[in-house]
Amino acid sequence: MDTASLIAMDLVLRTRSLRGAARLLNRPTSTIAAAIARVEAEISVRLVEKAGSGLVASLEAIRLEPQIADAAQLARQITPDRAIKFEALERFGQVVAQGSIRRAARALGMGQPQLTRQVTHLEALLGVSLLARSSAGSSVTEQGATLAATAEHLLATWRNISRAAEERFRKTAATARLGSIIPLGYESEIARILANLAARWLDEHPRAPLFVSSTTAEDLLAGLKKGLFDAAFLDIDHLPADLDGRIVSTTPLAVVSSQPAGTIADALLSSPLAVPSARSGLRHRINRVLDDHLSDTERNAMRLIEIDSIPVILNLVLHHGFVSVLPQASVARIRGDLTQVPLPARYDMAFQLCWPRGNATIAQAILSTIARAAPESLIANSAQRDTHR
Repeated sequence: MDTASLIAMDLVLRTRSLRGAARLLNRPTSTIAAAIARVEAEISVRLVEKAGSGLVASLEAIRLEPQIADAAQLARQITPDRAIKFEALERFGQVVAQGSIRRAARALGMGQPQLTRQVTHLEALLGVSLLARSSAGSSVTEQGATLAATAEHLLATWRNISRAAEERFRKTAATARLGSIIPLGYESEIARILANLAARWLDEHPRAPLFVSSTTAEDLLAGLKKGLFDAAFLDIDHLPADLDGRIVSTTPLAVVSSQPAGTIADALLSSPLAVPSARSGLRHRINRVLDDHLSDTERNAMRLIEIDSIPVILNLVLHHGFVSVLPQASVARIRGDLTQVPLPARYDMAFQLCWPRGNATIAQAILSTIARAAPESLIANSAQRDTHR
């Protein structure tokens, strides 16, 4: 870490803008972006994300913002416009603490000439004499004593900011990272599987915490490719060639409405349709249903709204007269008078546990835990379970 990166990070958090920080520092935007990357890498946590033309601070950034501001102010006291590495400040602090370069070099396990060159370089960067040299040795100047005190305070503040980084890294390295499609309610099949898995995982893998993140199928596929997930529950029919998978459960679908309906087509056309976006596997099944049961004219005439939130879709069905296509298990216990028009078995939704091809260690552990937690959740026919391409 260095003083310039810390100052840049502080200004980015203050302005919520890379360009704004770059203007204030009279530096290229790319230089500010590189500084942010260095700080985030040092503390092993994301601090800002792009949001339109600006930036959004993470929750961790908001928590750390006051400490980063304090550390940046100390960095400015040392130098407002030079990049001084914290390592150089630490080594100069050793010189002051030990009383000589020779003793400091011995304590640091490095050569005296090397340490002398580093102190000289630090003096050149700051434009001040830190040590008064004479035939009898070296002594700390007033500027050197001031620097040592400020640097000690800065380094202590930075250690306070980054002290959790090592532990956070160890936890991240050991954690089993599981992605999942968003459960369609607490009583849904995928919610039941995840709960059974989580309940047993702690006992069976105490040194490998389980992290579960729910999002859309499209984001899960991207996360598997980028290494953000070790495995993921998906609701898609066909996997990319670089993934392997096993079906863990299937659930039938139904057209769901608060209005009486006859045929599938009648139910779909009875009210406006609320569906998830094409980022979800469920939507692709819904498209198949629409293609098979409605004419082009009917499809073009229907009113449709896309919402990637099943609770919102259910509220539209329950309270606003919408219709949707949902797993039967997700709506069976919600309200008895809801109309469900069951869909044929060819539309059943299959949940697959997927993982990068050739990297099945975590996935196999998850499958084993699921099998012990609820053996009936795994389809018995191995020919059905394994996905081959």
